[in-house]
Amino acid sequence: MKLNTTVDAVTQRIIQRSQPTRSAYLAQVQADAQRPPGAQRMGCANVAHAFAALPGNDKLRVVTEKAPNIGIVTAYNDMLSAHAPLGHYPDLIKAEARLHGATAQVAGGVPAMCDGVTQGQPGMELSLFSRDVIAMGTAVALSHDVFAGALMLGVCDKIVPGLLIGALQFGHLPTVFVPAGPMTTGLSNNDKSKVREKAAQGLVGRPELLAAESAAYHGEGTCTFYGTANSNQMLLEAMGLHVPGTAFINPGASIRDELTREALRTVLGSADYKCPPIGLVVDERCIVNAMVALLATGGSTNHLIHWVAVARAAGIVIDWDDFSALSDVVPLLTRVYPNGSADVNQFQAAGGPGFVIRELLDGGFMHADVLTVRSGGLREYTRVPAAPAPVSEEKTSPALIWQEIGASKDESVVRPASEPFSASGGLKLLLGNLGRSVIKISAVPDDRHVIEAPCRVFDSQDALQKAFAANELNQDVVCVVRWQGPKANGMPELHKLTPPLAVLQGKGFRVALVTDGRMSGASGKVPAAIHVSPEAVAGGPLARVRDGDVIRLDAPAGTLQVMVPDAEWAAREVAHMPDALRAANGVGMGRALFASMRRNASSAEEGACSWL
Repeated sequence: MKLNTTVDAVTQRIIQRSQPTRSAYLAQVQADAQRPPGAQRMGCANVAHAFAALPGNDKLRVVTEKAPNIGIVTAYNDMLSAHAPLGHYPDLIKAEARLHGATAQVAGGVPAMCDGVTQGQPGMELSLFSRDVIAMGTAVALSHDVFAGALMLGVCDKIVPGLLIGALQFGHLPTVFVPAGPMTTGLSNNDKSKVREKAAQGLVGRPELLAAESAAYHGEGTCTFYGTANSNQMLLEAMGLHVPGTAFINPGASIRDELTREALRTVLGSADYKCPPIGLVVDERCIVNAMVALLATGGSTNHLIHWVAVARAAGIVIDWDDFSALSDVVPLLTRVYPNGSADVNQFQAAGGPGFVIRELLDGGFMHADVLTVRSGGLREYTRVPAAPAPVSEEKTSPALIWQEIGASKDESVVRPASEPFSASGGLKLLLGNLGRSVIKISAVPDDRHVIEAPCRVFDSQDALQKAFAANELNQDVVCVVRWQGPKANGMPELHKLTPPLAVLQGKGFRVALVTDGRMSGASGKVPAAIHVSPEAVAGGPLARVRDGDVIRLDAPAGTLQVMVPDAEWAAREVAHMPDALRAANGVGMGRALFASMRRNASSAEEGACSWL
């Protein structure tokens, strides 16, 4: 299938724009790859320290027999349901490595926080920059420099982008990402949201709300909605960085451990195929494939920040104009909550990532000629893994086989590219006198794509919630929440605002949110212009907005405007963050340690990076 002309054009302009930085990156990858292996290059004391704790046979393999040593970077903790299954993975990997004459070591652990726990709490202000901490932790782990390859164990929101950014600093290493899968289905996401909205109205109390939340989030694995964590897994499949088809297989599934062993076998390669270095796998075409997969599935808006940062880590420069151009032509192929009622288990059962990738390849929306961690290229990611039936007692069956996806098992969840839910993707770029921002429209009802109403300006999400509780917002209203950008307070998610705004919308009011902050990957029911750049604390346009200004959000037209005469708007004084708010920001709960990150952060469109 011939590549779509817009996809091709976007790819070519990314290649041209990135030429200086990508060339410098590849030169570093090549220089690092040409060095002798660490155990042969280093001094005897260095080598002794590196392998002092290895069992005797493993030490013999790696030092004397020069066997490959695989570094494991793990985000395991049992605070996160998604990461709790990772606890036993290193033992599986080490045992499998020995079967293949190799060794493996846990090179390091990285922190992993749960946005579900910290949502609306002070700890959420650490969340975005935890991505960069994870990237640094990954770099520290791999800096011991005695590895022939790496396995990245992690799943959730900031963890996968952080691991990926860190791994790309060691672009000469073959690297495979190892997920754990989603929890089994509990209380449906729609039913959970209804209880949240009732709680916001005071119609149910804390016991009922806690019971609903606990029924939704009930076991090991990722949350079952298609938010940032599960979008991560979809993008890694589209980038060819997983063992094919592993993203959405539950932790307790019979083949889950075998898929983890297969990750070790993959990074080691085989007699006739070598797993390529990650710095070569993640090229401009790979990044475009990830962007296309995000748009085709109505994925998390957080990735308009995270994947910009990931691309920059590989010397590739992308921006929101690229996302917007792709969104105009990439069809929406899935309806998974929040842009549908299905959860990710139903998505997997209906066809999952393999179905989506096949349809995008066949439709000419993805680059097929890319490297992946496997020998079969991206087409391998259009199939689903399974355990084969035993052949006979005399013959050993392969540990895994991959089967064709076939047709969609449920066209209310996934559809072919020839009959999409929408001819365009789920994200839109908004431009106007309020700056540049993005909106996820795939989950917003069609009659809410254009909102024009007087605004209320809030300096915090708490202030909005108090106004809602006092019945001050029972009207058509655009709620502006400012001082929420990377430099202001670390750009926390504002998902706690979804229930009250959804209640207002449910009452028939025309409601929208405009903010320089983020919304959760689970958000989307209420129209929200987010990531407004430049942010207010940097003198951005939101610092000029006043209560009562009429704001028009027009998603189809791609505009976000305050309806104030140009001369009056230009003459307006730029507000400053209130002193009390500035004094409170960054104090307590570890936030003071992130002061330099806030101070040095790039804009949201530049990836909110603290390391550029």
